[in-house]
Amino acid sequence: MPRRLPETQVALLEAASATDEKTIDRLAEETGEKAATLTRAAFELADEGLLAVTERTAQDLSLTDEAREYLEAGLPERRLYDAAVEAGADDSPVPLGQVIGASGLDGPAVDIALSNFARKGFGSIDSGEITVAPSGPEVDPDSDPEAEALAVVADDGADAGYLDENVLNRLESRDLLVRSETTVRSVTLTDEGVNAMMEGLETAETVGQVTSDLLTSGEWRDVEFAEYNVEADAETEYGGRKHVLRQTADRVKDVLVGMGFDEMQGPHADAEFWINDCLFMPQDHPARTHWDQFALDLPPMKDLPADLVERVESAHRDGVGEDGDGYHSPWTEAVARGVDLRGHTTSLSMRYLSGHEVGDLEPPQRYFSVEKVYRNDTLDPTHLLEFFQIEGWVMAEDLSVRDLMGTFTEFYEQFGITDIEFKPHYNPYTEPSFELFGTHPETGEVVEIGNSGIFREEVLRPLGVECDVMAWGLALERLLMLMYGFEDIRDVHGTLCDLDLLRTTEAVY
Repeated sequence: MPRRLPETQVALLEAASATDEKTIDRLAEETGEKAATLTRAAFELADEGLLAVTERTAQDLSLTDEAREYLEAGLPERRLYDAAVEAGADDSPVPLGQVIGASGLDGPAVDIALSNFARKGFGSIDSGEITVAPSGPEVDPDSDPEAEALAVVADDGADAGYLDENVLNRLESRDLLVRSETTVRSVTLTDEGVNAMMEGLETAETVGQVTSDLLTSGEWRDVEFAEYNVEADAETEYGGRKHVLRQTADRVKDVLVGMGFDEMQGPHADAEFWINDCLFMPQDHPARTHWDQFALDLPPMKDLPADLVERVESAHRDGVGEDGDGYHSPWTEAVARGVDLRGHTTSLSMRYLSGHEVGDLEPPQRYFSVEKVYRNDTLDPTHLLEFFQIEGWVMAEDLSVRDLMGTFTEFYEQFGITDIEFKPHYNPYTEPSFELFGTHPETGEVVEIGNSGIFREEVLRPLGVECDVMAWGLALERLLMLMYGFEDIRDVHGTLCDLDLLRTTEAVY
């Protein structure tokens, strides 16, 4: 008597083989069914003894964008090698700068080329000159295992797992290769399944739930209801949730509002006047170059208060007060009107303290912001090109360093952090100045978490402020690391963040 089975199970049995183990993905291509649907059907047939299901872990290999660029242009060390040979470095040493220029390499690619050129034995670099090693069995750039492996992965992808493990490890350490593991399921017909096929199969119309139409029409007597395996693994569904960094930012805002602060808001792209000049930072300060800031190709900022510009220029040129002394360095209004992405939210403080944003302020006043800033930093576990800064300031009479330290103590205690350390520091805009440090709960490392101080007269007098102002800029991401024990901020922020970590991390209060 033919066996009645759901349509998907019939299709799977007819496509499966008793001698050839077939993967679910292959069967999905042959039947036109979704892999997830076939997987569920395979386990149901395995429970009935008609199919055998095997599982294995497969390695999935994929190239990064950087690796794909190298596939087109060649690995940096190979380009350096070719340029050196072209320059005659295989006969005698050639100036390194000449070879680098001829290779077309620039920026980080130069350092990558130099380190791997020496590691692979392509030649040597000494006293600013490069020499190419003779080509032979030990050194053959045309048979570079790393370049060959990149080409294989580009062609075969997950099927390239047979490559040398040491080569794959090296490519992974160079951020050229991404490895991940996937579960591959395969099926074969059992003897009982073969017998069922020989006896014949019929497709049974299955119904997943009882409806009013089935009951009133009486069709429920003739349909076959689908069986539910209550022990089967359900697909994981992830609901939306607030990012742990945003949770922390909201918590910071709640704490500061509770301490009597009002929130500041302002532009991300602003005039250098507000970002740096008002802070008494000389226009030739290294931090104002493209090495630290992102300049924008935009028309100069027109809306600047003329009287304030004049007072700020005077502070830079001549100082403030009878004993004041300016920088005696170049200062032009054209530079002040240039537009940059703000490198700190202190530009907001300057707008508010000057009265430009909300009108003149009378002490006492407390203001804060938790906003994004942008710096041309080198990426590492504690630095990103954009991050959140906790800006704050207090305007009052007769403020002291003890007031500043007490504010930090009260603030960080709200987050369970009680081991704050202070170190004297230099800032062009505050005196005295202090850096703040906290101990990382996992590594025990002392981590810098912010900068602070009391604004100098050269900052306050041009703004029209006649009392003391203490201020700070704290890193929200560093606070996050101390609260949760994260060791690499890139795990929670950016394109390489760990989604499983974000889904499972519980909020800390």
